[in-house]
Amino acid sequence: MPEQLGLQLPSVPALGRADFLVAPSNAVAVAMIESSAEKLVLTGPDGAGKTHLAHVWAAQHKARIIAARDLRSADVPGLAEGAVAVEDVPTIASEPQAQNALFHLHNMVLAEGHPLLLTGRGPVRDWGITLPDLASRIAAAPAATLELPDDTLLAAVLAKLFSDRQLMPKADLIPYLILRMDRSFAAARDLVESLDAASLAQKRPISRTLAGPLLDKGQGSAR
Repeated sequence: MPEQLGLQLPSVPALGRADFLVAPSNAVAVAMIESSAEKLVLTGPDGAGKTHLAHVWAAQHKARIIAARDLRSADVPGLAEGAVAVEDVPTIASEPQAQNALFHLHNMVLAEGHPLLLTGRGPVRDWGITLPDLASRIAAAPAATLELPDDTLLAAVLAKLFSDRQLMPKADLIPYLILRMDRSFAAARDLVESLDAASLAQKRPISRTLAGPLLDKGQGSAR
């Protein structure tokens, strides 16, 4: 049977709970997300699954999801009428207006008895929040941390990323990639995206031969 070439199809990530791959590196975070009833901070490296878990949490609590930077123009009282997940909090480290909005949202959501989820890259102490009252409230929240993947989880993530794009690489490709790529979810995401684009551009199947030059160029490295 001829090898399948990439098709011009959109990548549609599956963000349900059944689609999230659980392993020792993320099991504690998943358990905290599933059991959280109040305020929770979710941290981890880029591409580790924070957005996916935020969607799982949001579905569980019927919550709205908003990027931290969008809080500058958001209807904070309206958001506070239900559960809220705020993504990428460190991106407002230099934005006093957004930090002030998050501070008020934090207080209003909890005062109304609704759950609140805050996500960000790295430890909370490195988020750079300059509003003291907000920084102290975030630091006091329970934190669920996603770690970098082991070989088994990284292989499963690569397989899922290919599947999201409706791609079927040869069985020997994923072990080949794991041995040569950066060990991060962000690198896996970027590499699969690059392989898909190269396959389309060169009209060649996704294979070790196609992947080799991309890895040599550092396109399997996390950005």
